[in-house]
Amino acid sequence: MGGDEELELIDRLVFNITKRHLTDLQRKILKGAWEEQTYEEIAEPLSYNVTYIRDEGSKLFKLLSGVAGEPISKTNLRAALERCCRSFLNGDLGQPPNELGAGFEQFAHPNSQELSNLPSPSQTDPNFVGRESAVASLNHLISQGAKIILIQGEGGKGKTTLARKYFETQGYTYLELWMATETQNITPVESVVEEWLRRDFNEEHGRELGINLERLKRKLRDDHRRIGVLIDNLETALDKDGKVIEPHRRYVDLLRVLSDPTVRSVTLITSREQLYESSVGLERYVLGGLDEQAWREFFRNRGLNAESPAIAEMCLAYGGNAKAMKILSGVILNDFDGDIDAYWQENRNDLLFERELRDLVASQFNRLQQIDPEAYKLLCRLGCYRYQDISHISIEGISCLLWDLPETQRKSIIRALQDRSLLEARKAKGKYWLHPVIRAEAKARLRAGSEWEIINRKAAEFWINSVRVVENIDEALRALEAYHHYLEIGDYERACDVIVEIKENKWREPLPLGWVFYRLRLFQQMISAIAEIANSLKPDSRLGKLYNLLGYIYRLQGRIQEALVCHREAETIADTLGATRLKISAVFDMGLCERELGEYELAIPRFHQVFALCEETGDCNEYKIYSQGCLAYLYSCLDVEAEALQLAAQVCEQMSFFNLTAWGKAYILLFLGSTYRNLGRLERAFELYQQTLQVSEENDFTQIRAKAINGIAQLHREQREFQQALDKHAMAIELLDKIIAKCDLADAYYQLGLTYQKMGDSEQSQKSFQAAIQLFNEMQAPKQVERVQQAMRASP
Repeated sequence: MGGDEELELIDRLVFNITKRHLTDLQRKILKGAWEEQTYEEIAEPLSYNVTYIRDEGSKLFKLLSGVAGEPISKTNLRAALERCCRSFLNGDLGQPPNELGAGFEQFAHPNSQELSNLPSPSQTDPNFVGRESAVASLNHLISQGAKIILIQGEGGKGKTTLARKYFETQGYTYLELWMATETQNITPVESVVEEWLRRDFNEEHGRELGINLERLKRKLRDDHRRIGVLIDNLETALDKDGKVIEPHRRYVDLLRVLSDPTVRSVTLITSREQLYESSVGLERYVLGGLDEQAWREFFRNRGLNAESPAIAEMCLAYGGNAKAMKILSGVILNDFDGDIDAYWQENRNDLLFERELRDLVASQFNRLQQIDPEAYKLLCRLGCYRYQDISHISIEGISCLLWDLPETQRKSIIRALQDRSLLEARKAKGKYWLHPVIRAEAKARLRAGSEWEIINRKAAEFWINSVRVVENIDEALRALEAYHHYLEIGDYERACDVIVEIKENKWREPLPLGWVFYRLRLFQQMISAIAEIANSLKPDSRLGKLYNLLGYIYRLQGRIQEALVCHREAETIADTLGATRLKISAVFDMGLCERELGEYELAIPRFHQVFALCEETGDCNEYKIYSQGCLAYLYSCLDVEAEALQLAAQVCEQMSFFNLTAWGKAYILLFLGSTYRNLGRLERAFELYQQTLQVSEENDFTQIRAKAINGIAQLHREQREFQQALDKHAMAIELLDKIIAKCDLADAYYQLGLTYQKMGDSEQSQKSFQAAIQLFNEMQAPKQVERVQQAMRASP
């Protein structure tokens, strides 16, 4: 709901009146309805049939209507329950309304009269946790007339445990058939039926299966006990299409008897795979993993620290798998003295470290390989995807890995993996993925085979073709997925191409993907990507471009010395190749680094060098404008007024003649504004800062926008408009802190200190100056530290 507090309040109200709490399923339906989800959206993550959720929702709203004393539905839920909660808190509610009568109980618990004296699973076994909603679902299906329920889920989900505990706690006497794990060891159905008749019903059996099945049907129809039948691990007896294999087709006759509407028995079948026999009527119940609360309860029952944050990570990593939960808790108790955090720290990167878990997963792969080689091949191929930055793939991402099969076969192969719970999906949203444990095994088998390289190339091509235009962060990350596939196969050249090749983007400028990442402020992802391949590339212009990009990111983060190393590497490559444009870019960026350090005397020759190189080659004319703008600013900082004004005037005059990018235009306007501010031309500076803001906001240039706001704050300070200045300082600092632009953040704190100093607030001034000094020290910028210290010593 709006928060757990409201949900708990409703639960307390229901309990006060009914003496029963809301079930786990009722709470989830209520929460989803409060958040205005459809029944389809509520059912999907719970792995329930939407019809069932709709029925349960209708019963829940009848219950709540009785409690509240007014009709409640999905459409008026919020208003009605808020009124109800207020009345409850005021003491106006607390007893069941008379009109509910004896039928009230059935709204909350449809089977409550019949089952009220039976113990709950958690009461009989403290290690059987978190399955209240599953038991409720089975009860519902049975109340609707289901005779056979197929409980489906991957290995270790707890299917067999659920079936047994259900029968034990619901008062059933049950017959059990365990399917052998090897097909050749499956017991003939004739022997099974004979054994049931003799052992469980004290009935003599005949010679023919048909006669024995009739006798069994009669017993199941006439016996007054609650009879259950458990058929465990049926998948061994199924072929790839979900039908009973030919040597044991007579098991279908048994299933037909068990599904007969006249029998009073209930049959629970556990299977990793779906059963498709048209003559057998059954209901399918997909068993999900246990939630975090259940894991914590289980660990608590075993005497372990249930509050450990590692439990949440383990539960998520293993998809709530019940078998994993039991194995891990045992290992933690026996080998790690109960230290959950120590175990997870050591093993979190190897989900199949424990032998039992590895064998459990391997058995699923081995069976699939035996009965459906094409589905097995696809499963292994799907292990190439990372499911990390992009947690899912589309149907096209699956189909591209089936390029060697006709399109008519692809759909059935994909369906085969879903039916076996090996490929997880939200088909309504077109999202497919492998669970991390399944993916680990799939990747290991793919890598060990002969298809590792070709599959990764196919996947890389899919990602490249799937993102034509990068409009947002998600699309940028998807575009970079191709890089990771090339990296996996050691093709560093193609990995580099992914970063440096031009990608259409939201700014409609010809930008390499790496610079798109910079614009979107995905700095760490790009730093990591470049670092992975830089030492493995030959020294060509592409590597030089990568170094310049990496240096640019480092400079923004205040890692100036590392940035200078990168730009020097790019300059060396440019000199070797005679690549003038690359050299110009590297020299220009070194000048920007020296400017950030306050080394103006070093930066000025750099920008003169850039201008000279542009003049010599007649190329890169936009860099002539950039260098002149930087020079104008630096001369204004050194009080060389005439030179600064002359250069600034030239830049203003020539800007319209050059094809500047939006990024370049914004920076030139910023430098010009700062130049005129330093020279005391405040009105002109304000105009240029406003133009900077306009370009920045149109193109989402957060850093440039923040720097312009910082400049405007200084203008307000000069005019003694202190409150406006403080507001602008705060705005700039907030923006720069958000993108971790250390250089600019340090200057923003320095300027804030100057404003407080001019206001006569020495305490706040000193705090701001100290913040600036700390950042400048981290940048290894002694000249900037000295500048701040000089200001601190100055009188207000």
